Amino acid sequence: MAYIATASQTVGPFFHLGLDKLCVTDLAGAGTGGRIAIQGRVLDGDGKPVPDALIEVWQAGPDGRHGQPGFRGFGRTATDDGGGFRFTTLKPGSVAGPERVNQAPHLAVAVFMRGLLRHLVTRMYFPGEAANEQDPILALVPAERRGTLVARDAGDGTLAWDIVLQGPDETVFFDC
Repeated sequence: MAYIATASQTVGPFFHLGLDKLCVTDLAGAGTGGRIAIQGRVLDGDGKPVPDALIEVWQAGPDGRHGQPGFRGFGRTATDDGGGFRFTTLKPGSVAGPERVNQAPHLAVAVFMRGLLRHLVTRMYFPGEAANEQDPILALVPAERRGTLVARDAGDGTLAWDIVLQGPDETVFFDC
């Protein structure tokens, strides 16, 4: 018997029908003080929006611990027709990293979408954060590319951060 290759399975597309129950965009909970919004878009190599991606974020709480009561620390949402996504959360505290060196506050981000056999993994760091200079993971990224991982202050307690999949402004992705 001869074996022949078959088509690979790809992730997605993500249909909003049935997915809405699995989406969590408010990590902090209503009425929690210090909330910030993080919004952005997923863009392809031509700068066009990706309307069927799924974004997951994982983070520590404000005190740097995971799994705090009253704070979810996990969110998931599908992008809209314009490639947009939005989460409401609290700024995380520092967590221990390699060699027990503290990492700067950040969100761990996973991107799932059509055409990907494996999801993409990246991070979002906070603008103006002094700890970014000593972060052991951010230090692994060439200086000229670090800006792809740092959000911009958009005012009114909102941070803007786009995920660019290819091209000169491509977001840095990590092999995990």
